[in-house]
Amino acid sequence: MMLRTTTVDAGASGDPSADAQANALLAKNWWAFALRGVLGIIFGLIAIVLPGVTMLSLVLVFSAYALVDGIFAIMAAVRAMRQHERWGFLLLEGIVNIIAAAIAFLWPGITVVSFVFLVGTWAILSGGLMLSAALRLQLDHGRWWLALGGLASVIYGVLLIAAPFIGALVLIWWLGAYAIVFGFALTAVAIKLHARRREQARG
Repeated sequence: MMLRTTTVDAGASGDPSADAQANALLAKNWWAFALRGVLGIIFGLIAIVLPGVTMLSLVLVFSAYALVDGIFAIMAAVRAMRQHERWGFLLLEGIVNIIAAAIAFLWPGITVVSFVFLVGTWAILSGGLMLSAALRLQLDHGRWWLALGGLASVIYGVLLIAAPFIGALVLIWWLGAYAIVFGFALTAVAIKLHARRREQARG
């Protein structure tokens, strides 16, 4: 899902110096990964602890989560553009999140099956963008944690679409578990980036 966080330049040419600059800029914005990770964990805990919420409540909570996550992603992309870095994957991920949030919010009477397909599609697209970004991130900047978040998102989306007729309660539990895993992965990336940022400051 969501903040995330989270990605690097879609238009990079493979130049090592350009990749180093992009990774350094990611380290400066470690806080954006941390916020998205914490948001995901909180959302996941709410979904698991309060599974008896109505379908409308679930749709609205998901809409709010995706919207905030998308805004953080776009904010990070704008900051990158100001530094003359192109974070195409990050910008696209933010747009995907906001579109999903808008669809959910503008369709309050959405059925369980329709909501499953919406969340599944969103998870696959968002996870695929994160996996693409992870390939460009240095190992010591948390590449595998970012890849884990993207992989969890893709797997979750595929499971939803493969079983669209699951009950609302199971959907909530799945959504909660996914959000927690996703949140912890982004938080781990943030910790790695913060450590790299401190090393750069000392250097």
